[in-house]
Amino acid sequence: MLEFDLIVIGGGAAGFMTAITAKERGVRRVTILEGSSRILEKVRISGGGRCNVTNASWIPSEFIGNYPRGGIKLLESFSRFATGDIFDWFEKRGVKLKIEDDNRVFPISDSSMDIVGCLERSAKEIDIQVYKKKFVRKIIKTSSDLFQVFISDDEYLFSKKILISTGGNPSGYKLAESLGHNIIKPVPSLFSFTCKENFLKECSGVSVRDIDLKILINENSFSCKGDLLITHWGFSGPGVLKLSSIAARELYRVRYKFKLIIQWSKLSYSDLSEKINQLRQFNGKSNLYNTRPLPYLTKRLWIFLLNKMNIDKDKKWAEIISKEKEIMIKFLMNDEYQITNKGPFGEEFVTSGGVDLSQVSFKTMESFICKGLYLSGEILDVDGITGGFNFQHCWTSGWLAGVAIANSLR
Repeated sequence: MLEFDLIVIGGGAAGFMTAITAKERGVRRVTILEGSSRILEKVRISGGGRCNVTNASWIPSEFIGNYPRGGIKLLESFSRFATGDIFDWFEKRGVKLKIEDDNRVFPISDSSMDIVGCLERSAKEIDIQVYKKKFVRKIIKTSSDLFQVFISDDEYLFSKKILISTGGNPSGYKLAESLGHNIIKPVPSLFSFTCKENFLKECSGVSVRDIDLKILINENSFSCKGDLLITHWGFSGPGVLKLSSIAARELYRVRYKFKLIIQWSKLSYSDLSEKINQLRQFNGKSNLYNTRPLPYLTKRLWIFLLNKMNIDKDKKWAEIISKEKEIMIKFLMNDEYQITNKGPFGEEFVTSGGVDLSQVSFKTMESFICKGLYLSGEILDVDGITGGFNFQHCWTSGWLAGVAIANSLR
């Protein structure tokens, strides 16, 4: 009978962190089972191949505000292992990290392979066995308090402790459910928006920094501030991804058909009105398309907006009548777009939903339902906005599980 002290199901960030932490603290026989042919795949592709390791937000009570679901549960977790700890963890292993202007944290090399290599090397150096293409089909808890882990009917392993860390893969939810857990229905989070607005694709590639965005769904509204990127299919960028995370479950309910409100103007109504009056008075001979009331709007975007307002772009500022001025203010303060779906590529990187948080201890990541079973990472009903927050949850929950497993086996 092949018996382990710890079997980690899922070869991602949280799984590797648990395995390494447990082994370094004295757990002897540790193995990682990955169902696919590639380990640490999300780490490799995240951040455009750079890996957004975490976010340089240092105060746990503020950090948790970046998790639309699960944040309050994470407060105690982040007081034990958070941003500063993951900096130390990687730098002690030879990977230096840097903080960018928006507080996102990346390896100084700008290569996710440094993070992947560090995790693989750390596991190999302490003899953690990593197996690929070992898809776990079933887990049974035996009468002797061991877990029997089935790869197939004829291939199975035994372990004293189990960690399920399968991310958003449905197989992990099925395993957790089979062991008595309630699963909050997983829905996509962190995705772009499809919009079929005429001529919008002519602005593809245009970005606007730090503007107010709002979703309207019947009587409900969701809003945030962030950077917006116009694409050939609609809208993307950090602000849109953040908004999709905040409203993830409601957007799923309405099948991703909703109104997006963009406030192009960073000026108040009265300040914008005064700005337009000044253009009429002092730039009266200029064509509308040549002089923009909001200079940070590109010429392409401004012409698109004028066409949407049905205002002639060749008109002189002095020729603008009061009605056109009000239309202009309305569009710049409250521009509506009908969103018809998520982005076209199924690019959502995170799921909202997973194992019910009331069934897991956030001190140890051990299940309240099944003693000896631990859960970490995205399999839990925790999801953060874009910016490194989801990876920090993986590092933190993985570390806590590893410490707790080591303590329980002493």
